[in-house]
Amino acid sequence: MIGIISLWRSVSAIVVLLVTVSMTFAAPIVKDGDRVALAGDSITEQKIYSRYIEAYLLACTGLKDIKVFQFGWGGERAPGFAVRMENDTWSWRPTVLTTCYGMNDGGYRAYDEKAIGVIYRDNMKKIVDFFKDKGVKVIVGSPGVVDSETYKRFPSAAVYNENLGKLAQIDQEIAKNANVGFTDIHAVMMTAMTAAKAKLGNSFHVAGTDGVHPAADGQLLMAYAFLKAMGFDGQIAAINMDFNGKINVSAGHTIISQKQGMAEIESTRYPFCFTGKPDDPNGTVSILPFVPFQQDLNRFELKVSNLPSATAEVSWGGQKKVFSKTELEKGINLAAEFIDNPFSVQFKLFLDELWIKQNFETWMIKGIITNIRDLAKLPDADKDPKIKESAEYLRMKLTVRQAELDAKVKSSLKPVKYQIAVNPIN
Repeated sequence: MIGIISLWRSVSAIVVLLVTVSMTFAAPIVKDGDRVALAGDSITEQKIYSRYIEAYLLACTGLKDIKVFQFGWGGERAPGFAVRMENDTWSWRPTVLTTCYGMNDGGYRAYDEKAIGVIYRDNMKKIVDFFKDKGVKVIVGSPGVVDSETYKRFPSAAVYNENLGKLAQIDQEIAKNANVGFTDIHAVMMTAMTAAKAKLGNSFHVAGTDGVHPAADGQLLMAYAFLKAMGFDGQIAAINMDFNGKINVSAGHTIISQKQGMAEIESTRYPFCFTGKPDDPNGTVSILPFVPFQQDLNRFELKVSNLPSATAEVSWGGQKKVFSKTELEKGINLAAEFIDNPFSVQFKLFLDELWIKQNFETWMIKGIITNIRDLAKLPDADKDPKIKESAEYLRMKLTVRQAELDAKVKSSLKPVKYQIAVNPIN
């Protein structure tokens, strides 16, 4: 256990450095009233990291008025999005945009500056310039990685990861020149993949069974990179218990009742919750030792002062753990110590509602909105007002339905009531 903790701390320090130097924004750029568009290829269309980001924005940040829309498109490269970005994405009027391209742009071969780099650079710059000129806050995400074990295409995973690393450098260069945000997903995933395989074995995949499309573990790494780039400080709850006095809580949490060593609390602000087993890449628990998600983004803290004993048992949601007086005075992160907690069930239901909404968004864009452009090809389209009216009507009806699903998602965020008890051990 001590070895795992030591590894977690060393890996965490590396990942923190990588992400920190990759960011332009020091304070949160996502604020109430923002409309966040998540664009990318099939990895985005998997609707896993995109749901994690949306879940965090709606449930964990304390923001009240955020809208999120995922624009993932399987097989897409930067030139493809550059063609459809005005019709498909700008028509939604985002105020924040994240991009995640490069996996397909690399062509699944060794890097070639003329055939790969120039085309990628030109089109990513076109995308960034287009949205920046419209006042959109842009975060350029680099491509991720291919898995060093499960990627079986030619050339090798090492060769293709070198290619993806060069595309990440291009993304960083474009973001720096445009003074927009950047996050190095490639570096975050590579660091975590190396450490995870060293501990859990080469068969533990970080980029999926096909070596390209990450399961939940790799997708959490991607969400982490984007959320860090958005500038969130990760403080979700601060519960301060004076064992001889009152209990105070931060915004988003309300004391219902309290007595010595116990508080009943209702929270509208959730910790991010995790699934799976410690060695299962299809869950998110397995990757936590290799990324400082809990430390950087998910602090649901309990501090206890004036404890009359050297240790105490803390119970939360039916789970119990023992901590020292020193640990409790410094503060423990309940979200990290109690993976199964009072928010877990409701958080899963919330993610299920997000799946329904984001699935509709995929169908809405790929099935209808993107094809509205083709109406202009009809004979005399520019002279027939009914064609334009039909297009506007379709957009309106789809927007209404998307808004209905968005409202249903938010209504599923029920306040959660729970008890925290601190029992001294004599």
